[in-house]
Amino acid sequence: MNTSRARRTAVRVRTAWGDVWNDLRDDETGDVPGWVLITLMSAGLVVLIWALAGPALTGLFERAISSVNGI
Repeated sequence: MNTSRARRTAVRVRTAWGDVWNDLRDDETGDVPGWVLITLMSAGLVVLIWALAGPALTGLFERAISSVNGI
């Protein structure tokens, strides 16, 4: 009984370490097309926000500078 239990424990330990080793060995570098898509979508959002808010931000900046110059 003790020998059987020791074997089961050894198999479990070996399997667990095998799983850890396989995870480390595979070294998945990531989903490149997904990161490209995220980057392109982020750039698109920046362009869209800039196009919509650009004139308002420019006016706000010019008013702030003119008020500082007026002091």
